[in-house]
Amino acid sequence: MNKNEGMKAMKKVTIADVAALAGVSKSTVSQYLNNRFDYMGEATKQKIAAAIQQLNYRPNMVARSLKQKSSTTIGVIVANILHVFSTQVIRAIEDFCQEKGFHVIVCNADDNPDKERNYIQMLRAKQVDGIIVFPTGDNVELYQQLLDEQYPLVFMDRIVAELDIPAVLLDNHQAVRFVVAEILEKGYQRPAIVSSPLSPQLTPRVERVHRFQQVLAEQELDLFDDYIVSGEMSELQPKLAKLFDKEQPPDVVFAINDRVLHEVLAYTRSQQMKIPDDVGVISIDDVSFAHFYTPPLSTISQPAFDMGRKAAEVLFAFIHPSGQPQPATIYRFEPILNRRESC
Repeated sequence: MNKNEGMKAMKKVTIADVAALAGVSKSTVSQYLNNRFDYMGEATKQKIAAAIQQLNYRPNMVARSLKQKSSTTIGVIVANILHVFSTQVIRAIEDFCQEKGFHVIVCNADDNPDKERNYIQMLRAKQVDGIIVFPTGDNVELYQQLLDEQYPLVFMDRIVAELDIPAVLLDNHQAVRFVVAEILEKGYQRPAIVSSPLSPQLTPRVERVHRFQQVLAEQELDLFDDYIVSGEMSELQPKLAKLFDKEQPPDVVFAINDRVLHEVLAYTRSQQMKIPDDVGVISIDDVSFAHFYTPPLSTISQPAFDMGRKAAEVLFAFIHPSGQPQPATIYRFEPILNRRESC
């Protein structure tokens, strides 16, 4: 290859090259690239598509985002991507964004405020058009700064009480009422609840534990303090061993989410405990194996796909060119009881 051929091979293909090869204007190619086909004939679309393929044209996304003042990308920061709920929410958001011609950047914060802060800063640097976040609750000043800038932001699964930001959550009170109703119907007398670490900013965990205490008290059934077990995943099985070593161990366990359920099931299996003969088990989050586990597991489902889509809809109402800051509405979704055999 001679020098001129090398320079030609290295020449960047532009929108003007595509337009020239297709025999159309640059504005027509631009309309095609932005999926604006209202006044474009099928033959024109085919010519542009063929030219793009022949030239191996790749749009300059940075230049497009600067020109359009949109990166056609949003960010999603999840607290822990290992939760079934998180992955289902992400899928629903991605489906919605695909319909709108947007891309999604997913970040996993591990409930770590520093990671969350870094991800928010990274996403802003990439000029994403908005963010859906499962907030840690420890970056209030940063959230407030985004709010002051009228930056599109939606909270998922959690509320930060000090901030007027729309949020999408499960109706945890109703979910707990389902749990207690199952416990009462089966005649259990010594309920326990098992949770991942509790802190005020972790809305679903706190709501589920507090509401469980309240509803049991309303039904004149006690939940003793030492029957409330919480901790990191690695701590739960030793704590369960201590719980079941009591003179009167619990006869039913409420696991507040899917990862906690895994630890409860691992413990009962290691001790060769029979469910529900030795202890009943019920949880929030309908894990994929719930219906074919032995025995099938009683669970409370979150309508995660509906919740994820709602979060995306609220965010896009904000992102739209005519959009306005969304009211700080708290959208609560109804849980679904899956009555099976473990409780």
